[in-house]
Amino acid sequence: MSKKTIEVQGLQIHIEQINNNDFVSLTDIAKRIDDEPRFTIRNWMRNNQTLEFLEVWEDAHNPEFKRAESGTFRLQANSNSFSATPQKWIQATNAKGLISKSGRGGGTFAHRDIALNFCYWLSPSFQVFFIKAFQRLVEDAYNRQNLKWHISKITDNIDEVRSLLDTIPGQRQERNKLK
Repeated sequence: MSKKTIEVQGLQIHIEQINNNDFVSLTDIAKRIDDEPRFTIRNWMRNNQTLEFLEVWEDAHNPEFKRAESGTFRLQANSNSFSATPQKWIQATNAKGLISKSGRGGGTFAHRDIALNFCYWLSPSFQVFFIKAFQRLVEDAYNRQNLKWHISKITDNIDEVRSLLDTIPGQRQERNKLK
């Protein structure tokens, strides 16, 4: 599990790679609005459009998603006495797009698609800056992978040339080795 950080409008946002997917800290993003980010996330979770988005996303990406339970969750979320939390959503529906961690380094993490929805709900202008920062992160990762690939090819070619030089009669093999 690799961890990265991006900066969006002065805000440090942690990103973890889990099962080859980027999960973004909603807790970090919510700190833009409130020192108690869990309340911002809960308010987002009470929104019917948010719950509909989460249902559609889970249907498309999670074969173990309990759609019937999500309907029950949506009905409860409309009640003033219900506290919609990521933990309750995950437990009720077997959701995979949200992850809730306790303790140091914990918080609520969401698949990048869901994080974009959260950013839009929070502020469309913030979402634009988040997208730009995230794209830079992806491009940097691509460039590093591309560089590794090129270095690997160069190393392979050097090894191939050394092997060819070793086949020349009268050639001293130790001359073709790097020191």
